[in-house]
Amino acid sequence: MTSVAPESDLDPIVEEAMQYAGKLMLLSEGSVNKHFDPFEDIDWDNPDFDADTKPERWILPESADPLGRHPWYRALTDAQKIAIGKYRQSNIAKVGLQFESILIVGMVNYTAFKVANGDKEFRYCSHEMGEEINHTQMFQEMVNRIGDDVPGMGPLTKLIRFVALPVANAFPNFFFMAVLAGEEPIDHIQKDILRSGEEIHPIMRGVMSIHVAEEARHISFAHEYLKHHVPATGKLNQFGLSLMMPIIMFILGRSIATPPRKFFDEFGIPDSVRKELFYGSKEAKQVFADYFVDVRALAKELRLMNPVSKAIWKLLGIDGPSSRYRSEPIRSALHNKVA
Repeated sequence: MTSVAPESDLDPIVEEAMQYAGKLMLLSEGSVNKHFDPFEDIDWDNPDFDADTKPERWILPESADPLGRHPWYRALTDAQKIAIGKYRQSNIAKVGLQFESILIVGMVNYTAFKVANGDKEFRYCSHEMGEEINHTQMFQEMVNRIGDDVPGMGPLTKLIRFVALPVANAFPNFFFMAVLAGEEPIDHIQKDILRSGEEIHPIMRGVMSIHVAEEARHISFAHEYLKHHVPATGKLNQFGLSLMMPIIMFILGRSIATPPRKFFDEFGIPDSVRKELFYGSKEAKQVFADYFVDVRALAKELRLMNPVSKAIWKLLGIDGPSSRYRSEPIRSALHNKVA
């Protein structure tokens, strides 16, 4: 006699909501059980952590940085490479600080004024904001230790901070898409550097290791949030989100991954090199598109990949294959060559 597993008596919507709540509890417990403090877990006062100790460790890794492998940079003296490397890594940290500050502004208002009493999103988002505040301290300490007066984002990109709050309150699904648009490129860049196998300064390694570890939860939450909320919206709303998703990935992704004009002017980097690196060459375009391999998989799962939205992904040059699972290593020969 063949036994048949009993079907759930729960309404599918109720069952999905319970599963979502369970995932939020797992993420919240992860924040409690495994978290970091930048002033306890990074040995800032260790002599080896001094920014000027073995400064050659600031030379940009050839296998993980587009500027680091460019012939123009490779032809410089070690002193010039070190100066550019310190400035570049410091500016990346400042961009991370600014983006996470924008995220906190939107998320704290979303949780305080949009999340219902009893909703487990409140607890998890509160954990995440606490971690993000620690990250801003960590990034600023790295900037201070290096000592370069870096601007972080470019002047136009900094204007994003004025729309974070109204967008989070009025369009939370779009807000969490924007969160992914900033988090995914930073995560990919830092993982590439950590996986490169090249010697990097311990300040950078310590900061990136903590950030990558905790950012995994934050990215997971944004994915789960969208999986839970987007299907509950109307078809017209979903169509609008499908069009905006590639646009916000392109705009914020470029803003996060591209150094400000001041960086190129400061070190006399030729315009031809700047254009080739960001994003004139085929290799550079591919690396940028690869930042969104997980986001494209999410878009497919959410049924936001329709003929019109696919055309936008392609038009912006960020189309391509999607990952089979989140954080799947990119195995393409082109990516391995340039990243």
